Amino acid sequence: MEFHRVAALAPNIPAMYELHFGVPMAGAVLCALNTRHDSAMVSVLLRHSEAKIILVDHQLLDIAKGALEILSKAVARLPHLILISDKESQLFRTNSLGTEILEYESFLATGEPTFEVVWPKDEWDAIALNYTSGTTSRPKGVIYSHRGAYLNSLSAALLAEMSSMPVYLWTLPMFHCNGWCLTWAVAAQGGTNICLRSVTEEGVFNSIVQYQVTNMAGAPTVLNMIINAPRSVQRPLPRTVNIMTGGAPPPPYVLLKMKELNFNVNHGYGLTETYGPATFCAWKPEWNSLSPDEQAKIHARQGVNHIGLEEVGVKDPESMKGVPSDAKTMGEVMIRGNTVMNGYLKDLKATEDAFKGGWFRSGDLAVKHPDGYIELKDRSKDIIISGGENISTIEVESVIFSHPAVLEAAVVGKPDNHWGETPCAFVKLKDGCNASADEIIKHCRDRLPHYMAPKTVIFDDLPKTSTGKTQKFVLRQRVKAMGSIPKASKL
Repeated sequence: MEFHRVAALAPNIPAMYELHFGVPMAGAVLCALNTRHDSAMVSVLLRHSEAKIILVDHQLLDIAKGALEILSKAVARLPHLILISDKESQLFRTNSLGTEILEYESFLATGEPTFEVVWPKDEWDAIALNYTSGTTSRPKGVIYSHRGAYLNSLSAALLAEMSSMPVYLWTLPMFHCNGWCLTWAVAAQGGTNICLRSVTEEGVFNSIVQYQVTNMAGAPTVLNMIINAPRSVQRPLPRTVNIMTGGAPPPPYVLLKMKELNFNVNHGYGLTETYGPATFCAWKPEWNSLSPDEQAKIHARQGVNHIGLEEVGVKDPESMKGVPSDAKTMGEVMIRGNTVMNGYLKDLKATEDAFKGGWFRSGDLAVKHPDGYIELKDRSKDIIISGGENISTIEVESVIFSHPAVLEAAVVGKPDNHWGETPCAFVKLKDGCNASADEIIKHCRDRLPHYMAPKTVIFDDLPKTSTGKTQKFVLRQRVKAMGSIPKASKL
């Protein structure tokens, strides 16, 4: 069955939250777009999604106009543009392309009060179209169903330890997996949404104190921002704040600091294709007696599947047999259940490849511990093979993070004529801190087998997606283009 797609290009504002309900209630499919995309990429996604309407925040209007101008050269009919304005404006405007621009609040005022909700005819009907963040390749359109969103939103409420009438602070982009389905979860629990147009240290701490925030979520970069906030910005929290994080495992040092600030971190793992977090590190009471450092290391594991998901396995991608639970043998994380996507829009081959063998193949490598908890080691494309030895970049990054001067770190493989490739670390230091390449390398060699320690250290900012994930494919391209470089370099 074909559904109209409605695109949205907006930060975490009330209108963006409203669209998560209004669009499905009108029988359409919400396509929330990455707010960091440029006009060229927005035009590609508008064309691919065939969106009939695009709702745009006033701060992103120029991006949208540029996208429509590009799109006008390829299609005969452009999507209608609705402007989410910060002030009252005329109902109709006209842009340079001659298409009408409607203002959001005025447009809503023309609605029919007796309109009846268009309920899905089938629970597998699409509710949302989400494009992958593009950390590895061109974004793909992931189709979410009403059933999957329903199950994942209720599971997300449990994962977030979200009680009745929570106060939720939006630091996770709503366009990212529909805010990990927490857009719907907060409503299910009768909660209050605190929207931050932009995420800053001051905004986070002030909002928590002012509004008595109970829950929030964000990538490890958000956690890193919180623990490194200036003393003048940090404020004592009136209560423990439950915060979900996902993506790369937060280093133990970050988890320890978050706990000191009165944040309870729940670490999950998932992908756009799994509606956000699919697993979480369910905490065992017996771990409370361990040292803080040991607790943090366990906390960084991805754990077990949430209650709404059928199964998560770590398997040999060729034989499809599960790896032994020895915490050593690596395999690919594979997932199946109702909270896995319907498929990729207009890409049957990619869908078939993703589900080859009857499981969704994540492309992530992990080990399985004797207690059944999984621990992510790397993406299959990120693993470094040096002299025949597999090196987990996550493990190396965790050690680099433990250096007191380091704010951010990412490790990729650098081509090497003798070893095949060797670890290359990109490092961003904290403001006011200094560290040399030799110091970083020694820090790693003192804590890791020497072959795992980086041979090259580059001090620079890390390229990120809007969801806080490091774009390692960009770093690999940069390293490949460098050829032979000195041990330390400043770009």
